[in-house]
Amino acid sequence: MNDQQRLELEAAAFRSLVQHLRSRPDVQNIDLMNLAGFCRNCLSKWYKAAADEHGLAVDMDQAREEIYGMPYAEWKARYQKEASAEQQAAFAKGNQH
Repeated sequence: MNDQQRLELEAAAFRSLVQHLRSRPDVQNIDLMNLAGFCRNCLSKWYKAAADEHGLAVDMDQAREEIYGMPYAEWKARYQKEASAEQQAAFAKGNQH
C-alpha cells in the first residue's frame, strides 16, 4: 500500500465513523467519553487542529458542524440529555490522573 492509498483508506474510515456517530444521536457524548475516552467534541477539536496544521481557516463552529452534521447548538437542543449522577461520577473518575 502506498501513502496515497493509506490516506484514502484512513479518510474513508473517518467518514464512516462520523456517519455512524451522526446516525446514533442517542449515544451521548458523556457515554462515549466514559467508555472510549473521546467524543464528538474531541473529533471536532482534532478536525480543527488538522485544519490549523494545514493552514486552513476552519473555526470551532465549522468543525463541530462537520462532525455533528448540523450546528452544535441545534444538536444539543435536539439530542443532548442531562447527564445522570452516575455518568458524571464515571466521567470524574475517568479524568483523574
